[in-house]
Amino acid sequence: MKSYDFIVIGGGIVGLATARQIQQQFSGATVAVLEKEKGLAIHQTRHNSGIIHAGVYYAPGSLKARFCREGNRDTKQFCREHNIPFRVTGKLLVATDERDAGRMEDLLERCRINEIETEVFDQQQLHKFEPNVVGVAATWVPSSGIVDFEQVANKLAEQIIANGGEIYTHCLVSALKETSGIEVTTSLGNFSGNFLVSCAGLHSDRVIRMLGQQPTFKILPFRGEYFQLPAEKSQIVTHPIYPIPDPELPFLGIHLTPMIDGSLTVGPNATLALAREGYSRWTINVRDLAEMLSYSGLYRLVMKYPLPTLVELKNSLYRPGYLKQVNRYCPQVTLNDLLPYPAGVRAQAVKPDGTTLDDFLFVETERALIVGNAPSPAATSAMPIARYICEKVGKLLDA
Repeated sequence: MKSYDFIVIGGGIVGLATARQIQQQFSGATVAVLEKEKGLAIHQTRHNSGIIHAGVYYAPGSLKARFCREGNRDTKQFCREHNIPFRVTGKLLVATDERDAGRMEDLLERCRINEIETEVFDQQQLHKFEPNVVGVAATWVPSSGIVDFEQVANKLAEQIIANGGEIYTHCLVSALKETSGIEVTTSLGNFSGNFLVSCAGLHSDRVIRMLGQQPTFKILPFRGEYFQLPAEKSQIVTHPIYPIPDPELPFLGIHLTPMIDGSLTVGPNATLALAREGYSRWTINVRDLAEMLSYSGLYRLVMKYPLPTLVELKNSLYRPGYLKQVNRYCPQVTLNDLLPYPAGVRAQAVKPDGTTLDDFLFVETERALIVGNAPSPAATSAMPIARYICEKVGKLLDA
């Protein structure tokens, strides 16, 4: 049995940032990261829009608002220190009609409370700023940026190893036992640790059960489908373009995003996947599907949003419907422009009554801390999340 002071489950950007923070905060501690895949940052870290978020949408006083504001600064500084390409592009939130304009006012108030710099454009200013984007008004958020979060994660992994940590891939955790420490059964053998931190993303609720606890939610996987525009249209916009989100819905809507490699993507939508790692529409995992179909929270969630659920499903199957969402603010995009691009899967924590958990959630035991819910902007917020985790771990160890 291999023994460490700390064991971290999950080799995504949050798990890696946490392992690195543990090394910095608990001097001399031995750390192991256990990742079930063949490589690191395979799932949500790799499959996202690559946006360094500013924190526009998040409720004042929430962990999301706090972590995003700190993470925006930390991510940029980390990239500067380690020569990781990134760009501070800013972001435009476009109001396409008067209803959107009303919602935009609410967003502006939230930004004011969260101390996020914004500027309001009228229709003429918007057209001058982005000639191919249409709308009645827009909010400009200058601190947003773009980066490849997988590169950030890989640099974190390099630092962990350089500081004496160990990273195990192909290491699937199958059982946990909490005693005076933690015993971990994996596909590579047994590990023991003084303390466990789990950053398991799509499988967070299962880790909680492994520790003998009953989670107050279940993870439901939502596939986000993206498209890439052809090279000749990669410059039709020069900034990330977002619609004004409907505050009644848990997702932000389809947006246009320049990527750090120079390409331009469209997406994502949000449709229920048939597997927790169901990146393809046709990927089915029997265990995952059975758990979802037997969960009351799924049906209550659908009943809360019956029309949006049907619209998202229709637009997933009927590409002109998807395109219509984009054409609301960018009519230059045509059906033939929607080229294949990898989908992502979002881990959405849902309570039995159908309520979606909107903020970060952490579950504690005597010898473990589990990141139960880490929604967007988790990639942007990885470093402040890691600091928060280590603060909580320090208090648990001192108790």
